[in-house]
Amino acid sequence: MSVFPLHTVDTAPAAVRPTMTAVRRRFGWLPSPVALMAESPELLAGFLTANAGFEKTALEPLEREVVVFAVATSNECHVCVALHTGTLTQLGATAELITALRDGTTLPEPRLETLRRFTLAVLEHRGAVPDDVLDAFLAAGYQPRHALDVVLGIGTYTISTFANRLTRAPLDPPLTAHAWAPAA
Repeated sequence: MSVFPLHTVDTAPAAVRPTMTAVRRRFGWLPSPVALMAESPELLAGFLTANAGFEKTALEPLEREVVVFAVATSNECHVCVALHTGTLTQLGATAELITALRDGTTLPEPRLETLRRFTLAVLEHRGAVPDDVLDAFLAAGYQPRHALDVVLGIGTYTISTFANRLTRAPLDPPLTAHAWAPAA
């Protein structure tokens, strides 16, 4: 049994009820990560604020999803992978791209693969990315601003993946078609 309550709008702290209502309205349901993060209004507000900032970065929507997937698969967050598989589908991503992102294998699009590798290098090296990885990132047409946008994405989705894993977030019914489990 989890010690973390899975809040509804009615059981959540009063401070986050309007936010939860807005999230439910946006998705048509209340994602379990939001219901769990609601126990800490500050955490939920921080995640949603960071997420809104990440959505405004110079990275294109598909590029942002590559960053999210690199973080989610690296941190083995099945809820994140499932939710963002749905997002990729809505964006019109190819099945090959979705499969490669979910499996953590080489992406079929070289520029996106460079972005994925850069994101993983930031994670692995705690920001001290090797010169050759940064050079490849810039040679692929990304700018220094994009590197900093990746850092924002990593921070945002590290909040989400760690909170989801800590709380043992259940897989929401709308996500079951996109379920994912890490390789054994």
